[in-house]
Amino acid sequence: MTFKLRGTLPLTALLLGIAAPVAAPVFAQSSSTTQADAEARLRRIEAELRALQRKVFPDGAGKTFVPEITPGQTPTAITGTPAASAVSDILARMDAMEAQITRLTAQIEEGQNRSAKVEERLAKLEAAAAPDVAVAPTGTAAPVTATPVTTPKPATPAAVTPVVAKPAAAKPATPAAARVAAVQAIEKPTTADAGENEYMYGFRLWEAKFYPEAQQQLQIFVDRYPKHKLISHGRNLLGRAWLDDGKPGTAAQFFLQNYLADKKGLRAPDSLLYLGNAMVKLKDTEKACGAFAEMAATYPEETIGRLKTQYDAARASVKCK
Repeated sequence: MTFKLRGTLPLTALLLGIAAPVAAPVFAQSSSTTQADAEARLRRIEAELRALQRKVFPDGAGKTFVPEITPGQTPTAITGTPAASAVSDILARMDAMEAQITRLTAQIEEGQNRSAKVEERLAKLEAAAAPDVAVAPTGTAAPVTATPVTTPKPATPAAVTPVVAKPAAAKPATPAAARVAAVQAIEKPTTADAGENEYMYGFRLWEAKFYPEAQQQLQIFVDRYPKHKLISHGRNLLGRAWLDDGKPGTAAQFFLQNYLADKKGLRAPDSLLYLGNAMVKLKDTEKACGAFAEMAATYPEETIGRLKTQYDAARASVKCK
C-alpha cells in the first residue's frame, strides 16, 4: 500500500531520494580511508627500500635500483568512475617494491656467503703455505753451516774468482759500441739545402754498408721532402738499402713505387732494373721478365747506354720467354 502526500511524490521515491545522498559519502569515506592506508604502507616500503639500497650501495647516488613499476600518467577523471583504480595502482606498486626488497636481500646474503667462502680459501692457502716458509730457512741453514766446516780456506777465493773474472756480457757489448761509434763517425752534410743534406747522409750510411741506419735516414728524406729534386734518387736508394740488406720483398715495393710515382724521374729506369733483380731473388721469373721488358720498352736508350752492363747481366740471370 502506497501513501501519497498531497502535491508530492510517492513515499518510496522520497525515501530513495533521501538514502542516495547518504550512501555516496559513506562509500567515498571508506575508499579514502583505504587509499590513505595504502599510501602509508607505500611510504613505509619505499623507506625500507632506500635503507636497503644504502646498505647494498654505500658509495652514494647513481647505483640504486630504479623501481620496475613506476606511476603512469594520471588518467582523465570520468564522472561516475569509482576510486578503486587508484588503490589498485598503489597496491601493484607496493607488490613490486616488496619483490624488489626480497631480491636485494637475497643478493646481500649471496654476497656475504661468497665473501665468507673467499676468506675461508685464503685461510686454507695461508695455512698450506706456512710449512713451506718454515722449511725454507731450515734447508738453507744446512749448507751455510756445512760450508765453513767442509770447505778449506784456499777454496773460497778460487770459487769466487771465476764468477767475477769472466763477464759474459762484455763480448756482445763491444761490437754494438763499435757500430754506434762508426755510425756517429759518418758526418752529416750541413749545406744550405736541408733536403739534400738528409739524402746525402743516407747515401753515406748506405755506402758504408750500414743498411738499417740508411733505411731509416732515407725514409726520413722521402717523408719530409716529397717534392725535392732528389726524390727519385731517394726512393730508389731506399729500395737498394733494403735489397742490399737481404730483404728483396720490401725493396721491390719501393722500386715499384718510385717508377709509378714519376716515370720521368732520373732514377725510374734504375728502379725497374732493380725491381727485376728483386723478383729474381724472390724466384718470381714471370714478374722479373715483366720488369725487364718494361724497362726495354720504356727506356731503350738506358738499356744500350748508362745501364747497359747491368741490364745485360740481369737479363742473363733469368730465362725469359
